[in-house]
Amino acid sequence: MKFVDEALIDVAAGDGGNGCVSFRHEKYKEFGGPNGGDGGRGGHVYAVADPNLNTLVDFRYTRRFEAQRGEHGMGSDMFGAAGSDITLKMPVGTLICDAETGEVLYELLTPGEVITIAKGGDGGFGNLRFKSAINRAPRQKTPGWPGEKKSLRLELKVLADVGLLGLPNAGKSTLITAISNARPKIADYPFTTLHPNLGVVRVGPEQSFVVADIPGLIEGASEGAGLGHQFLRHLQRTRLLLHVVDLAPFDDSDPVAQAKAIVAELKKYDQSLHDKPRWLVLNKLDMIPVEEREARVKDFVKRYKYKGPVFQISALTREGCELLVKSVYEQVRIQQKAEQGPAPEEIDPRFKDLPDQA
Repeated sequence: MKFVDEALIDVAAGDGGNGCVSFRHEKYKEFGGPNGGDGGRGGHVYAVADPNLNTLVDFRYTRRFEAQRGEHGMGSDMFGAAGSDITLKMPVGTLICDAETGEVLYELLTPGEVITIAKGGDGGFGNLRFKSAINRAPRQKTPGWPGEKKSLRLELKVLADVGLLGLPNAGKSTLITAISNARPKIADYPFTTLHPNLGVVRVGPEQSFVVADIPGLIEGASEGAGLGHQFLRHLQRTRLLLHVVDLAPFDDSDPVAQAKAIVAELKKYDQSLHDKPRWLVLNKLDMIPVEEREARVKDFVKRYKYKGPVFQISALTREGCELLVKSVYEQVRIQQKAEQGPAPEEIDPRFKDLPDQA
């Protein structure tokens, strides 16, 4: 399935039905009075967060969505039926923005969450509404109100606990394959990954986290080099970034300079993303002789001037991956607890209804 993380759509809620002017006509009922009903409400347009979707491809080819208008009022006190609503299924993590101003209108973050993105117009009043003691034969009616019409831009930011950051060919896809159930395309040339991949990493019973692998970033991405900053938005909701570095580049380039260039591009894109917790993962140890590994790692950390957690792994042979996964899970769990705040104090149900003695 093609990965699509942006789409432009037009939505139109249904117009309300018009009110009706009608009078009761029956035998022996000379002055039957007004009996024109109101028009029906126009249909609403809803959006629902569907956890089974992970792309906006459904909105790439169908771009206009219209709800049904309400029926007009009729005689014999009959009100018009409301128009049918429509519901648009979108992936969890979708931003719904105004296409003209760019303002974020809604954000779907909870599976099953339902929001109203366009409200249908109210129905018009029939002449039955205008009957009074001094106006016994009203001929007034009102038209239905128009439904809301909006041009929207949909933007998908995947929901993941951990994001993989690094150059093309640094081994990010191999790493996500080694630790999770994701199976992205892997090859021995840069730019293999063309769209984000999500994988669930299972640490133990009822212990797991979600990791996102995005296409590699290169120096000059802010000017459009490579794939540019196109996919960095998918790291904005992560709790932790893993900066994967190739310690044995195939072109014999300096991995320290490459790592610094990636961090600089991250800062140019978004300062808040740059300030997220970021751990260093030194990959492809299997390409370095055993006796040289320690010296190579120490030299890298010293020249890179990094003081955070450092993990030495080989994604291909899975050496060091178990320690990395456990450490990441503990960090994610700590951040989740901090975001949720302190748990409410449990009160013994036997004393719950007793008055406070203080």
